Amino acid sequence: MMRGMGNMQGMMKQVQKMQKEMVVAQDELNAKEFKGEAANQLVEVTFTGDRKMVDLTVRPEVVDPDDVEMMQDLIITAVNDALVKIEKETEATMGKYTKGMPGF
Repeated sequence: MMRGMGNMQGMMKQVQKMQKEMVVAQDELNAKEFKGEAANQLVEVTFTGDRKMVDLTVRPEVVDPDDVEMMQDLIITAVNDALVKIEKETEATMGKYTKGMPGF
């Protein structure tokens, strides 16, 4: 009976260590910046890993009052490009902690 308790304590310590590592990894990921772009950098956006936009650059040559839809499309493309990069990095960073866990 005591032997089982020792294994349980050891397992709990491993879980706590993994939880701390996950928090550090998530904090580092949140602090990292991801750039998305559209049409050869005519529109660029920068997001942090926690999906907050911190910068948006629109080159003057893309501003056409008669074609606002094109600029909107470029912004959407740049934002989606950044979000895909964040998702890939999140999976690469956090996936090792969630593999095999139900619900992840």
